[in-house]
Amino acid sequence: MIALPPEDRALSPHTGYTRAHWEATADGLLDAAWRWASPHGARLDLPGRPSANGAVSDGLEGYARTFLAAAFRVAGGGDPRDWLGRYAEGLVAGTEEGPEEWPPILDHHDRGQPMVESASIALGLRLTRPWLWDRLDGGEQDRVEDWLRGALRHVPAPNNWYLFPFTVAGFLESVGRGDAETARARTRALDLLEVWYRGQGWYSDGDGRAFDHYNGWALHLYPVLDNHLSQAGTPHDDRLREHLETFSRLFGDDGAPLHFGRSLTYRFAAASAVALGAVTGHTPLAPGVSRRLLSGSLRYFLDRGAVDANGLLTPGWHGPHEPTLQFYSGPASPYWASKAFVGLLAPADHPLWTETEGDTPGDAVFSLPNTGFLVQSAHGVVRLHNHGSDHVRPHEGESAADDDPHYGRQAYSTSTGPSFTVADNHFAVVVDGVRSVRRRIHPLGAGHGDGWGWAASSHLPAFTPGPPLVPGLRVESVTIAVGPHELRAHRVIGAPPDAVVEQTGWAAPDSTLHPLHGWTGQDVIPTATAFTDQAHVRRLTGPAHGTALYAAFASLTPTTDRPTAHVTGSTIEVDWPDGSRTTVDFEPLAVRRSRG
Repeated sequence: MIALPPEDRALSPHTGYTRAHWEATADGLLDAAWRWASPHGARLDLPGRPSANGAVSDGLEGYARTFLAAAFRVAGGGDPRDWLGRYAEGLVAGTEEGPEEWPPILDHHDRGQPMVESASIALGLRLTRPWLWDRLDGGEQDRVEDWLRGALRHVPAPNNWYLFPFTVAGFLESVGRGDAETARARTRALDLLEVWYRGQGWYSDGDGRAFDHYNGWALHLYPVLDNHLSQAGTPHDDRLREHLETFSRLFGDDGAPLHFGRSLTYRFAAASAVALGAVTGHTPLAPGVSRRLLSGSLRYFLDRGAVDANGLLTPGWHGPHEPTLQFYSGPASPYWASKAFVGLLAPADHPLWTETEGDTPGDAVFSLPNTGFLVQSAHGVVRLHNHGSDHVRPHEGESAADDDPHYGRQAYSTSTGPSFTVADNHFAVVVDGVRSVRRRIHPLGAGHGDGWGWAASSHLPAFTPGPPLVPGLRVESVTIAVGPHELRAHRVIGAPPDAVVEQTGWAAPDSTLHPLHGWTGQDVIPTATAFTDQAHVRRLTGPAHGTALYAAFASLTPTTDRPTAHVTGSTIEVDWPDGSRTTVDFEPLAVRRSRG
């Protein structure tokens, strides 16, 4: 475990954490990880299941990702533990011939993980130049440069990976080793960022519609930090500010980030964009509010078993949790959480650390039309209704792959995780006993008003096994959030004879899913998530043939305050207990709310 200093509830009334807690956490994580170092420190071979990239690559990952934490720690507050002496020895051993030599940087499809780690090493070297790089002799510097340049000469994955050669090139240019090759890498990445920017502070992670935590801990972090270190100004700075206006509302009152998207084992890295905004000044948040979000996220995970008895970050969410991981996740993967320590670049007398913690934003409902998100916060829990992010690559078809629980669900929250045994928050068409999945999502619109909002999308139900698609079958879906409650409305078009439809609710110990129209059966299915092994998923079932409408009322908490629905043609009218009415027209699509 990590030894932390006493809480300071005067300065930090919400979390008790101060800058000293962040420094102690960094030192504790580094100390534990270095117990698994190779003889000369080029690898940190942490215990656990290897990733698909192999144990040697995993050891490099351990070095690089912990080095990033050490670099933020040293650049912002000195090096009382002489971390950089260890990393210097490992850097030399990893870039010269010998038993600890690092694997070369290759194309992303050919064990390309070292390209990811090259960015952490380059950024760490840039941050700590006076204490590490400048103390290497010329030959050692040449060998480090030669290894890093592999990132400039190989093909990244078609997403945030282009920022890894960008970051390597930025370091090389900062130490006087720039050339046409580094300039090309930087220009290419910046050009792609312009293509991927979708407005409202959000980038897509590649050419498709993948909006997730990579937006903050990669697509904003690398270019904005580069601007800060080079004292340049670009549109990326203003985009970070705009992003934080809404992203700051995506944390629960307990500090939890949304359990949504891939690489969730990076945990409190989700707050790195908040820290970066505070360090650079490109933020709409008061310093005390930024620290409240940062420390809340850190404490959320430390209090829930993210660090094991040996002081190591575990692959998972709270504690170890295999379904949360991806094929590329290895024992050292969680240490991309190091990015949150970017806040340590703010010195001890910075307002980020000296202002009293502020309050988090209150309950709200708002939409982000450019991403297809509807955000609903109530009673300290944030819900994200997803009508726009699917992580399907542009060249893939509508039935690109099997179910992806990290993107394909209708809704995610800061207090629940997706179930991996039964699809929660899902609308399925069942044909010949096979349940459909939602893969490519087509946004249809979004909007919000006072205390309510909506988002809509369509998709072609995909089936595995069997024919991937049923000809003519399409589902149109609308989510309406009213305070803490949800209305889920759907229109099925082209359902074959004898088809069945299913609507599931939240994977939570206790929640509400109430039929309003189109449903004839209901049951409850026990399951488990990254949050609890005692969750339940409520399910509604009904017949489908041709075109039909369905509506259900959902809530994360038990409630008897339920609306009623009336259907006429392609219109669903829902009357709420407070006398208001929500109208959903599917032809053409329109959502309205009126008061009685």
